[in-house]
Amino acid sequence: MLYQFIVYACPTGELAENLTKYFAKSRELAGENTAHKYMPHCTLTGFFTDELSSVPFYLQALSKAYLEAQNDLSLNITITDLAFSENWHGLELQSNSLKQLISNFARLEQSPTRQEPLRLKDWLHLSLAYNFNPEDREQLKDLAREIINIQAEVNWELRFYQKNPDWTWKCWQSWVLS
Repeated sequence: MLYQFIVYACPTGELAENLTKYFAKSRELAGENTAHKYMPHCTLTGFFTDELSSVPFYLQALSKAYLEAQNDLSLNITITDLAFSENWHGLELQSNSLKQLISNFARLEQSPTRQEPLRLKDWLHLSLAYNFNPEDREQLKDLAREIINIQAEVNWELRFYQKNPDWTWKCWQSWVLS
């Protein structure tokens, strides 16, 4: 049986509290949009499928990439903007060290059973809302500006997730980034 996996960077601390409040209020205000299906995160790889027996290969590669990054780089993630477009609202992020870490993960990963290549993400962001009703755009934008403080204290964790068919999630392991 094949499972879906993905690598995220997830915020903790005051920013995570802001995000929890925003998601609850945005659901009340405008109903669910696609961003509500996920925990607050920055996507580092696309979803990939593999056998459950492959998990140790991924965890070992992520651990090694993480240790290399700790030795070589400062694992900083900078929030550069609270951004709004026609059909997406979110936080724009910048982190060359995180991009290097995930590139090293792809280089080190050696699963013998995955059939497709890993898709690394280059646009670092955290989605607040997307695929929402166009008539809700301004209300969601105002709500984000009211609740989300991009200067809030935040720590980040690197996480390896399994997404189940029923949209439940299993975090196999996490590593503190900042």
